[in-house]
Amino acid sequence: ALELMPGGASPPLRLSRARGQRHVLILGAGIGSLVAAMELQRAGYSVQVLESANRLGGRVLTVRGGDVIDEIGNRQVCQFDNDPNLYFNAGASRIPTIHHQLLRYCRELGVAMEPHINANYAAWLQYDNFRGGQRMRQREFIADARGLIAELASRTLSSATLDAPLTDADREKLRAFVTQFGDLDPSLRYKGSASRAGRLGTGGLFDHDGNKTPLTQAELLSSDYWQSAMQFGESEAQSAVLQPVGGMDMITRALAAQLPGRIQTDSQVIAIRTSDRKVEVTYRKDGATHTVSGDYCLDSIPGQLLSGVDNNFSNGFRKLLAKRPRGTISKVALQMGERFWEKEGVYGGISWTDRDIGQIQYPSHGYGQRKGILIGGYYLASGPATRFTTQTAEERIASALQQGEGLHPGYSKYFENGCSVAWHRMNHMLGCTARESDEETLKVLRQAEGRHYLLGDQISAHAGWIEAAVLAAHNVLNRLEEREAAGAA
Repeated sequence: ALELMPGGASPPLRLSRARGQRHVLILGAGIGSLVAAMELQRAGYSVQVLESANRLGGRVLTVRGGDVIDEIGNRQVCQFDNDPNLYFNAGASRIPTIHHQLLRYCRELGVAMEPHINANYAAWLQYDNFRGGQRMRQREFIADARGLIAELASRTLSSATLDAPLTDADREKLRAFVTQFGDLDPSLRYKGSASRAGRLGTGGLFDHDGNKTPLTQAELLSSDYWQSAMQFGESEAQSAVLQPVGGMDMITRALAAQLPGRIQTDSQVIAIRTSDRKVEVTYRKDGATHTVSGDYCLDSIPGQLLSGVDNNFSNGFRKLLAKRPRGTISKVALQMGERFWEKEGVYGGISWTDRDIGQIQYPSHGYGQRKGILIGGYYLASGPATRFTTQTAEERIASALQQGEGLHPGYSKYFENGCSVAWHRMNHMLGCTARESDEETLKVLRQAEGRHYLLGDQISAHAGWIEAAVLAAHNVLNRLEEREAAGAA
C-alpha cells in the first residue's frame, strides 16, 4: 500500500515549502537519512543529523588502506596499498539500473557510474561433489544444460499432443527455435557446442577445433550450480547493474556535501521521547549528555539497536522492533599482488562454489592494472556466516585462501593482505539487512509514534537495497507533508 517496491512505480516526492519554522531531527546517517535531510533542507526545514559512528553511510561502507573496521572484538586496520583502484565495498556494492530514484540522485549530484559485472560466463564454478571437485567455466555448464533441455524438448515435437495447437509452419519454427536454443545438430541431438562451451584444444581462432565432450545428464544434475547461481544474472535486479566510480561511498560523500554543518558524528542516542507536539532526543557525545528537540524525528537506527534505546513508544511498536530478525551477511577482501584472473580471461563477475566462501567476486574496474582487490568470500548462508562471524580476522583470511584454491589453483601465492567485515559484529549496527517481514509487521513499523517516524530500508518489503531506503525516505516525507498540510488547513 505504501509502494515501497524498488524499481517499480512509486509516488513522486510531494514535499512543499516548510510552513513556518520547522526543525527535524534525523537519527542515523545512512543513505536514506541523508536523502531525507537534503530534501527537507531544500524545502526550507532546519535539519540536524545525529550519527553514533565516526563515519557516514551506514551499510554503505567502502574500505581503503588505513581505514578502521570497527567490528566488536575484531577491530582491524586495512592494509591495502594507497591506490585509487584498491578498495573494498564491504556493504552495498551494486546498483540495478531499475533503481531509478537512486540513480536520479547520482545524476543530480554528479556521481559518475560505470558497469558492474555480475554475470560472467567466462568465470568459474567449483563444487566438491561435481566432477571430483574440479573447476569448470560457467559457459560450459550453461551450454550443456541448454543442450540437454533442448534435446529433451525436441523429442516432443512429433508428439500427438502438439498436433492440434500447431500448424506445420509453427512446428517448423518450434524445431528451429529448439535447435538454436540448445545448439543442436541436424538430427536434433546435442553433441557439444564449441561456440558456447568453448573450443577443444588451443587453436583459438586460427585452427578449427572441435567440441568438448558435453556433460552427461547425471553430471549436470549432480552440481548445485543450476539451483541458484546459474540464474543469478537473469533476475530483474541483477541483470543490468552499475557501480559508482571510485567506490560506493561516493554517493555518501555527494549527499553529505549538500548538508554542511548539519551532520554530527560520534553522537550516540540514549533516549527518545515523542508526543503529538514534539520529539526530544537525548544523546551522548564526548562524555557529555545533550538533549535536543524537534517538530519531527526521522529515525533510521537499526531496529535491533533502537529497541534498546530508552523510549516511550507503544508496547506493540517496541515488541516488533525487538522481534525483527537481523542479517548475518559477511565479506572478506583480499589484496592480490597480481590480477591473475585476467590472465585466465576473467574480467569482472563472480565464480561460484559450494564451500563456505560461496563465491569470489572480481573487480569491475582497474582492468589491466598490476594489483586488485578480490571479494574472497561473500557469506550469505546462515551456517557459513555464523562460522565466519566467530573467527578472528586472521582465521577468516586463512580459510578464504584455502577454500579459494578450488577455483584458482595457486591462489594463496598472490595474496598480500586482506580484511573482513561481519555485519553481525559491526559496532553501531550489530546486523545488516533486516530480514523479510510480514505485511502486518511492516504496517505497524511504518506508523508514526507521535511525531517519530521510522526510516530506512527496514520499513520496506525489499530491505537490503539502497533504493528501498530512498523510497522509504520519500514515503516518510510524503506522510510528513500530509500531516503538515492537515495542520495548516
